[in-house]
Amino acid sequence: MSSRISTTRVHEAGIETLQKRQVELAGAQERLTSGKRVAKASDDPAAAARAERALAGEMRAQTSERAVEASRTAMSLSETAMGDVVELLQQAREAMVAAGNASYTDNERRGLAEKLTSIRQQLLSVANRTDGAGSFLFGGQGAGSAPFVDAAGGVQYRGIAGERRTEPATDLPLTINGDGVFMTSLTGNGVFQTSAAAGVTQAWIDNGQVSDPSALTGSTYTLQFSIAAGATTYAVLENGLPTAVTAAPYVSGRDITVDGQTFRISGAPASGDQFTVQPSTATLSVFDTLDRAIGQLGTPSRTAAQIAQGNTDALRDLDQSMSQLQGARAAAGEMLVRIDSETGRLADQKLANQSERSRAEDLDMTDAISKFQNLQTGYDAALKSYSMVQRLSLFQYLNT
Repeated sequence: MSSRISTTRVHEAGIETLQKRQVELAGAQERLTSGKRVAKASDDPAAAARAERALAGEMRAQTSERAVEASRTAMSLSETAMGDVVELLQQAREAMVAAGNASYTDNERRGLAEKLTSIRQQLLSVANRTDGAGSFLFGGQGAGSAPFVDAAGGVQYRGIAGERRTEPATDLPLTINGDGVFMTSLTGNGVFQTSAAAGVTQAWIDNGQVSDPSALTGSTYTLQFSIAAGATTYAVLENGLPTAVTAAPYVSGRDITVDGQTFRISGAPASGDQFTVQPSTATLSVFDTLDRAIGQLGTPSRTAAQIAQGNTDALRDLDQSMSQLQGARAAAGEMLVRIDSETGRLADQKLANQSERSRAEDLDMTDAISKFQNLQTGYDAALKSYSMVQRLSLFQYLNT
């Protein structure tokens, strides 16, 4: 049995072949133009899914990079601000050292008080410094207005203690806890605080030091002085209750040790004078320290002992505040190092996602050009073949 193919069918088959070749050639040309092997999910579902996952990872890395840069800006500005604060406190410390000069008059000390007042104003301005975009560097977890307010009782912190941070993936600070930096240094020497009671005018107590950490009790001690028959003695009370020390002889400038705490009282205490030794607390405000120093320097007719006590306390508290600030500044510097490391990690992550996306959807240009040329050759051959078939007809055949 023989099969016959009509001329019409031959023409139709040729057209179908040409159309198919044209579609293939157009697709190859489109891929060459875009440089993409996978332009839509139907081109290669598995590769399209890989590319989509890689794109999502790349976008997450870009978002994290913006957060890291915001943290870098905040930490750089904060570190600079804390450096300015330390410099101001150093100036205040120099003024207090000068105030201890025995030859200074009340007017000269009043001049130093005015200098401290200026330093305090500058310090408040730095504490309320912004990042240039409306956020307060030391605003903690949030502050709609300046976090430090100069109120009637002294400077108060109106921000929310804590820090604003970037997303958990990077977890970097965007603000500094201003309350922790300026308002909560340790009182005293960091372990215990010595102080003279009101009315003590001829003696003073130093900052003391820990001589036996294992003997510390955390109690509050009071030293009460008495004078009898020309001899000065003191009794020690623990949390208001008598101890075994009831009439210890006093010698000016000699070490006194109470449960691992050693300190010196100098001068000539009067009968009834009291000195207190109590555990340090994280309640020291740098602004209150300056306010007390300004008040003392502005008070006329103080005795030499009162001047010595005031200067000793002021220098101690300034040193504690500076130590707190220097620690916070060092932490900001360490955070900048971590931010550099995080920047490198995100750059690597972004590059890895870009590479994965490229492998999934990008075109191999060498292979694509070769295929395009093959398709073009095939199309040219099909076109020539069709043109030859199209010229064949019975009349043309008879005429040959």
